[in-house]
Amino acid sequence: MPITAAVTAALALLFAAAMTGVFFAFSVSVMPGLDAIEPPHAVRAMRSVNVTIVNPAFLLAFLGLPAAALATGVLLILLGHRAAGLAFLASGAVYLLGALLPTGAVNVPLNDALAALGTPESAARAAEAWADYAPRWTRWNHVRAAASGLSLLLGALGVWLWGRGR
Repeated sequence: MPITAAVTAALALLFAAAMTGVFFAFSVSVMPGLDAIEPPHAVRAMRSVNVTIVNPAFLLAFLGLPAAALATGVLLILLGHRAAGLAFLASGAVYLLGALLPTGAVNVPLNDALAALGTPESAARAAEAWADYAPRWTRWNHVRAAASGLSLLLGALGVWLWGRGR
């Protein structure tokens, strides 16, 4: 069981780092970059991103993080490392509430609305659609980035506590 806990802990940290990086990159480069181009091009590019990001590598990290963190927490508690286990349970909970939930409740519905828009007939319509989409999507992406980063830090705390025998 200690080896299983070590593997799930490593996966939780790896997935948390990956998701923090993905959300951070969107917040500091992708969305500002799309905001800097003409709205019809931004709409088309974001639609393409929204389709291509749903791939096995992304989904493994996106969904694997809470599973690995929660499994690690339970295993560590069973092994007598309560504080470390609680840190991993908190890591999973923070990610679930701060990244996964907003994705399903806000970002994906916004993506679906952008996809349902069809081809904007005019630059004005695309500008209106992008103005409705980008600020809200980006705000919630900042939340997802922060939650993923906090999840990573809580997982690191769990490893540190585990190493100290707690």
